[in-house]
Amino acid sequence: MARGSIPVTAITRAGVAPPAETNGDATNNHTVNNDGKVIILVRNSNGASTARTVTFRVNKTVDGQAVASRAVSIPAGASRYFGPFPVETYGEDLLVDVDNAELKLSAFHLS
Repeated sequence: MARGSIPVTAITRAGVAPPAETNGDATNNHTVNNDGKVIILVRNSNGASTARTVTFRVNKTVDGQAVASRAVSIPAGASRYFGPFPVETYGEDLLVDVDNAELKLSAFHLS
């Protein structure tokens, strides 16, 4: 099955309401349109003490070798902002993998 698309909310000086979160899909994972000005908010909704991992796939090789993707552990009940993601490193389709549906994702574009 195809990766689920995370809608991107444009941030403006006029202000915007927080978008609905996208539930993590550890089977199909996610994609986000990326022009290098995208910020991702990841919230771990686990109410106990279980950290969860989000991975941002790197779309690049160096000397023919794949570059390791960036995996980050998010503590239970915590949120983290990530970005921006340079297009030449992460691609125009930012690939976001999650290890559990307890991760909730939102994407923002800096206008």
